[in-house]
Amino acid sequence: MFVRIKPGTKADGSARDRQEPVLSPQRRGKIVAGASEVFVRDGYEGASMAQIADAARVSKGTLYNYFPSKQALFEAFVQERCARLVAEVFGHAEGQAATDLAAELGRMGRTMLRMMVSPDGRAIYRVVVMEANKFPELAQAFYNAGPRKATERMAAWLARQIEAGMLRPHDAPFAAEQFFALTQARLVMQARTDAGYTATAAEIDFVVDGAVAVFLAAYGAAS
Repeated sequence: MFVRIKPGTKADGSARDRQEPVLSPQRRGKIVAGASEVFVRDGYEGASMAQIADAARVSKGTLYNYFPSKQALFEAFVQERCARLVAEVFGHAEGQAATDLAAELGRMGRTMLRMMVSPDGRAIYRVVVMEANKFPELAQAFYNAGPRKATERMAAWLARQIEAGMLRPHDAPFAAEQFFALTQARLVMQARTDAGYTATAAEIDFVVDGAVAVFLAAYGAAS
C-alpha cells in the first residue's frame, strides 16, 4: 500500500506508526462496486468484510482504511447510488422554470420509474426492506439519501414553477410526494414482487403519462 510520510519523518520502519494511508478515489469506487455485488447477493447481514474485500480485490487492511465498518460501507453504497439517480433526475432542471412543464415532469417520472423497476433498484429495495427490522439505521440511511432527498429536490423545483406561474399555489412537498406516488402505480409493486418481470418502455410511458395528466389536472395553472 502506498503511504504518505509526514514532513520531518524518515521513510524507514521506525516511522510506520506515523505514516498515513493515501486514499485513492478510484480504489474507493472499486470497493463500493465490490460491496454492491455482495450486498445485492447476500443481503446486509449475510455480507462480510472479507467477502467484500475479495469482490473488490483489495486486502482487508486496505478495506478498513477506507471504511471503518460494514455499516459505513453500506451507507456509502446506498448514498452513491441515490446521489447518481437524484442528479440524473434533477441536475439540469434546477434553478429554472420549465418551458414545457408536461415534458419535464414526464422526463423526471420516466427516469425515476426506470430506476425503481430496474434490477439494481429492486435489489437495493429488497436489501433495505429485508434488514429494516434488525438494522433500522440502514433503512433510515436509504430513506435520507433516496426518497427524502428526491422529494426535497422535487418540492424545490415545484416551488420554482409556482413562482413562475406555471403551477397553482400548493403545498410543494406534499405535491412532490403525490407525483412520485402516481409514477409508482401498477409497475413498481409488480416489479418488486415478481423476480421475472421486466417493464417495457410502453408500460413505463403509459404510467408516467397518466401520472403527469393527473398531476397537472390537480395543480396546473389555469390557461
